[in-house]
Amino acid sequence: MRPRGKGRHEEGAAGGSGAGGATVTDRDARSQAAAVFDALGIRYEQAFARSAAHRASLDRLSAHLGPHSRVLDVGSGTGRPTAATLAAAGHEVLGVDVSPVMVELAARQVPQASFRCADIRDLPLDEGSFDAVCVYFALLQMSRRDQQAVVRRLVRAVRPSGIVVLATVPLDVDRAEGVFLGQPVRVTSFAEEDFVRMATAAGLTVVSRQSHLFTPAAPGATPEPHLFLHCRRTAG
Repeated sequence: MRPRGKGRHEEGAAGGSGAGGATVTDRDARSQAAAVFDALGIRYEQAFARSAAHRASLDRLSAHLGPHSRVLDVGSGTGRPTAATLAAAGHEVLGVDVSPVMVELAARQVPQASFRCADIRDLPLDEGSFDAVCVYFALLQMSRRDQQAVVRRLVRAVRPSGIVVLATVPLDVDRAEGVFLGQPVRVTSFAEEDFVRMATAAGLTVVSRQSHLFTPAAPGATPEPHLFLHCRRTAG
C-alpha cells in the first residue's frame, strides 16, 4: 500500500474533502472499500500469502485459545489464511467482510467457517460473545474516529480476558490517496505509538507487539511496515 502524501484531517466520519474538492460521505467511503476488494478478489490472497509474520501471529493466537473457541475474524477476505487456519484447528469462526466477492470466495474456500457480508460498524455484537477477535489490516479505509469506535466495540464483544489481535500498517496518514495492488484507495492509519495508545484506551492490555517489513507479491510492490498487536481485554 503506497500512500501519496498525508491527507487533510477529517472533522467527522461523514465529512472530508475528496479529489477535486468533492465531498466524500461515509456511505461513499464504505462503498469504495467494498469496490476495491471486489475488484481484487483472489489477487489479494496471492499477494499476501507469503507473510510469515501473519502466520506467526496466527500460531501465537492458536496457542492461546482453548478448544472449540469462538472467534470473530473482521475483514476476513478470502478466508485464507486466518479463518482457514483457525477453523482447521477446530474453532468456531465467524468471518465478516464488506466485499460480496470476498465473502463468496471465503465461503467456497473455507466451508468449515461461517461468513457474513456486512460492515463491522453496523453488525450487532453481543457483549462477551467471542473468545477472541482478530482484525488483520481491516481498519485502514476507516476514519480514525471509526477505527477507535470499532476497536472499542470489538473489545466489548470478547469475554473478559479474551484475546484481541490487531494488525495494521503503522503510518501517520489521514485520508491519504494511495495505490493498493493497482487499485486507488484512501488510507487512514495511526503511527505505531498512537495505534498502541488507541488499543489500550479501548480497554486492552498489549501482551505482544511485533513489527515487520513485508513486500507483497505483486508487480511494483515495495516493502511496507506491518504491526501486530496481541492483546487481552482488561478484566472487568
